[in-house]
This record gives sequence, structure tokens and C-alpha cells, in this order.
Amino acid sequence: MSLEFNKFVAAPLVAGIAFMAAGLVADAIVHPKPLSQSAIQIGEAPQQAAAAAPAAPALEPIAPLLAAANADNGRAIAGRLCASCHNFAQGGPNGVGPNLWGIVGAPHARVAGFNYSAANRALADKPWDYEALNAFIARPATAMPGTRMAFAGLNNAGQRADLIAFLRSLDTSPKPLP
Repeated sequence: MSLEFNKFVAAPLVAGIAFMAAGLVADAIVHPKPLSQSAIQIGEAPQQAAAAAPAAPALEPIAPLLAAANADNGRAIAGRLCASCHNFAQGGPNGVGPNLWGIVGAPHARVAGFNYSAANRALADKPWDYEALNAFIARPATAMPGTRMAFAGLNNAGQRADLIAFLRSLDTSPKPLP
């Protein structure tokens, strides 16, 4: 009976020694670095962190790139990135997003009956000019805070120019280049 009692008492002691030894080995292998400041900020610090965030890089103008833009490349880009939500056919139905036929030069929130976001409706008196399209295609959420469009954006300016050239071609009388 005393042997069983010894096993019962020794088991937690051996487990504790094993865990302590594992901790020592782990500390020898991994050299943790102490934090220079607390990971949890209370009070003013979150605002300071937001102010310290780097500003988004300025968007280069699209007008100089449009002269050499390729609408066929833009058609391929639109088919790959836009066609799942938008229709490009004249008189075609809306999808998740509105039909984009005649978008260049047209006012924001132009398709009657489409459920635009409040951010888009607020710009209804402004046209989709080349630079507005450029900014929106580059970063929709930055160009129009509150938009419902769940597209992250297209970083490559040449591809944006090609896409805008394609959108320009979707009109019976395309708008003149800037």
C-alpha cells in the first residue's frame, strides 16, 4: 500500500519537474525580446498611432497614360476583375454593381433604380471623369469612403489606364481624351 501512495505523490512532482525542464530548454532555444513599450495602449496612444501611420502615396495622374492605353488589354482586365459584378453591354442588366455602359463622363449614381451606397449618391452631381475613375479604380474605399464596392483596387497605373480606355469605348460617342 505504501508503494501505491508513493506513486500517487511522485506523479505530480515528476510532472512539475518535467514542465520546468521543458521551460528551461525552450528559453535556451528561443530568445524572446522584451517589448520596448506596452502592447496595450490606454487613452491617447491609439490616436497617436493613427496620426503616425504613413499617408497613402499620391496617385499619379492618368491623363498622360491614356494616350498610349490599350482598350483590348482593358477589356481583358475588366473581364477578369469586373465582370463578376458589372455588365458592359448597352442596355444590359445591372449585376451586383451597376451596368458600366457609358460610365465615362456620366454622373455618379446614374442608373435609375440601382441601390447605390449613400457615399455614391452624395456625388450624384459630379461626373465620372478620367481622374475620378482613376482614383476609384485604384482604391475604391479611399476615393469614396462608405462605398459598398468590395474591390481592393488596382495598383498598376498602366492597367488602370487600359481599363479606363476600355470603359471609354463603351459609348456610342466616346468622350474625348484629356
